Amino acid sequence: MPPLASSSFPFHLPLYIVAALFASLSLCAHSLLLRFSSPPLDFPQPSPNPKKREPFREPEMARLPALLALLCLLPAIAAAARPTRTPLTVTGKVYCDTCQAGFETPASTYIAGAKVKVECKDRTSMKPMYSQEATTDSTGTYKMFVSEDHLDQLCDAMLVSSPQPNCRKPAAGRDRARVILTRNNGIASDNRFANNMGFVMDQPLSGCAQVLQQYQDFDV
Repeated sequence: MPPLASSSFPFHLPLYIVAALFASLSLCAHSLLLRFSSPPLDFPQPSPNPKKREPFREPEMARLPALLALLCLLPAIAAAARPTRTPLTVTGKVYCDTCQAGFETPASTYIAGAKVKVECKDRTSMKPMYSQEATTDSTGTYKMFVSEDHLDQLCDAMLVSSPQPNCRKPAAGRDRARVILTRNNGIASDNRFANNMGFVMDQPLSGCAQVLQQYQDFDV
């Protein structure tokens, strides 16, 4: 499994571009080394006979180092001119189902310090291909930056752990949320909002009967 990505540096060149630039510069450096380490070529000298003397022209080979240097710089110039693609931002919240309702209610509270992760699997083999973890802030919100494109993968945000001793059990059906981590789907925005996920409190709080009664009245 690839190492966990870090959100500290969300803007960076992809690894394959860095590798291509390094290979190109290495090849150019090798060519320049061979050029200047080879023995000098003997060019014909101007004829001593004034009648047959022709204007001396700079050999074409003398321009080769400048041409090679330009070719070496072209990949770096192209990469620098290429705009850095903004990573996708995955955002969501983690709550505690204080009434054991099975869904988020007005009595639910948001959990600070909860750990979540985004995991992507191959559509065919279901083999894990990508994973990144994050921790919720004081408002129960987490945020992750994903630079890679996961067009042919199934990606989900999922609960990992809760710091609250009495609210650690993942709520059934609310323990994960599907996220689309590709730009090849017509979504113009770089933001991806995952459905809120929740843990269930061991014992419901007092007053939950009144909260749940509101939903029963609505159903009737």
